[in-house]
Amino acid sequence: MAKNPITLNGLLSLLRSAIETFPDNRTGGNKSYSLEEIALSAFSVFFMQNPSFLAHQKAMKTAKGKSNAETIFGIKEIPCDNQIRNVLDPVSPEHLFPVFEQAYECMSENDLIDPLRVLNKQLLIAFDGTRHFSSKEIGCLHCSTTLHKDESVTYYHSMLTPVIVSPGNNMALSLPPEFISPQDGKDKQDCETNAAKRWLDVYGERYGKLGATILGDDLFSRQPVCEKILSKELNFILVCKPDSHKTLYEWLRVLEEAGDMRSVVIRRWNGKFREIYTYKYANDAPLRDTADALQINWAELTITKEDGKIIYKNAFATKHTISDKNVEAIVDAGRARWKVENEHNNTLKTKGYNLEHNFGHGQDHLSSLLATLNLLAFLFHTILDLVDGSYALLRKTLPSRKTFFDDLRALTRYLCFESWDQLLEFMIKGLELGDPASG
Repeated sequence: MAKNPITLNGLLSLLRSAIETFPDNRTGGNKSYSLEEIALSAFSVFFMQNPSFLAHQKAMKTAKGKSNAETIFGIKEIPCDNQIRNVLDPVSPEHLFPVFEQAYECMSENDLIDPLRVLNKQLLIAFDGTRHFSSKEIGCLHCSTTLHKDESVTYYHSMLTPVIVSPGNNMALSLPPEFISPQDGKDKQDCETNAAKRWLDVYGERYGKLGATILGDDLFSRQPVCEKILSKELNFILVCKPDSHKTLYEWLRVLEEAGDMRSVVIRRWNGKFREIYTYKYANDAPLRDTADALQINWAELTITKEDGKIIYKNAFATKHTISDKNVEAIVDAGRARWKVENEHNNTLKTKGYNLEHNFGHGQDHLSSLLATLNLLAFLFHTILDLVDGSYALLRKTLPSRKTFFDDLRALTRYLCFESWDQLLEFMIKGLELGDPASG
């Protein structure tokens, strides 16, 4: 029996608690809207995937005396876009980070986390960096910059997006991001690896105690990052390319020539033709050419057709001890890294969340705060797909994510529903899908 069943209202209560910590720099009579109304108004746009949601709900409020902004999100009075931007600009996105952690706790209490564990009950946390704003005209003190040959400058914001993933599962659970921006006292621009170290300093020990392995591309498989991961009692499975690890691959070449490289071959039928999976691995190899080189374990997978044509090839560095029995599972875990790109960042950019759209840049934190609200909207959708039978049934039945949100946009523009649950129930009845609990 779940201790605290998860609902949209429950998730929104977590968000409201975080909003209570927001600083309010308004003075005098400039407080006709509460901070909660302002922040939830911004969030509602991302959750409904509808840039015009607030405008439509204002018109509905005028015509009917109430709106879906009020009945679903608890927003009684809807502020204008400029008011939202001006009030939220000074608010650091860090005020929202506890919501990610609290949502994780809710999922854990409802037994939704343990099924994602692999490799002796390890959570897989994939790292990847992504941009969420870019412009040649608009910039701020928190922007990173690119100077072009024509001396023009591109201003941009980016962030590291840690995500819980699992092989064979298309779900991606967002964890608190770490924004990549100029750091106080630093001359060089910030980068993904420095952001990863900062994230590990804040959250590494927590997830180390929970049992977790960090996934990432070749950028992260450098000794300073690996040592930081290990210092938090975490493990890692990181892409490891020959061009950036010459000492390691020279050591592996000598090992293979001596006949001491281990290998496992598995043949699979993919429905059309047979594929040959060749795993090679070695334990206790030097990551770099120094006296203090970290000893890592290495595994490579090459997938070929029977005629020898290579379909896929990649290799990984890890501290998990590799054997004939677990090399396949370790590589599968390492390959799950791509889910942070495909199932998370690309979804946020191309599937309705419009992560790279300029919803508002501001002069301080606005761009990063709005990006964080967008991440939370995605996280809430992911969780609801797991725990809300009506939501899951509709997402499964409708042909695409786009169709689902197109329908939400149309329905909430013309009809006012008493609650989120009533909205979903209306859609289920209209599609004649029956009782979601029975399926």
